[in-house]
Amino acid sequence: MNTPTARDPIHTPASAPVAPDLHALAARRVDLKLGFLTHLGVFLAVNTGLALLGYLRGGELHLPFPVWGWGIGLVAHAVGTAISLSGPSLRERLMGAELAALQKR
Repeated sequence: MNTPTARDPIHTPASAPVAPDLHALAARRVDLKLGFLTHLGVFLAVNTGLALLGYLRGGELHLPFPVWGWGIGLVAHAVGTAISLSGPSLRERLMGAELAALQKR
């Protein structure tokens, strides 16, 4: 199997050839989205299970505590994902600013 190099674009079935750096960026963005969707899926499954368990046992629902606590984490994950997908990361912007400052010396 051929491995892509800087000169050899990566061919994807749905598109024209893609440069390796663009392919890596796309893979990173897909990983961010899948990470959030996995977190959301587990959140929904666990909390639905807890609600169902509480309903079947006929007892009180203690669901608000895990939903609120985990929900805060899920919202933080969503915000972090959205920020990461909106453009260059904070680290990359800071590195660019530092490189520009060092080049002016």
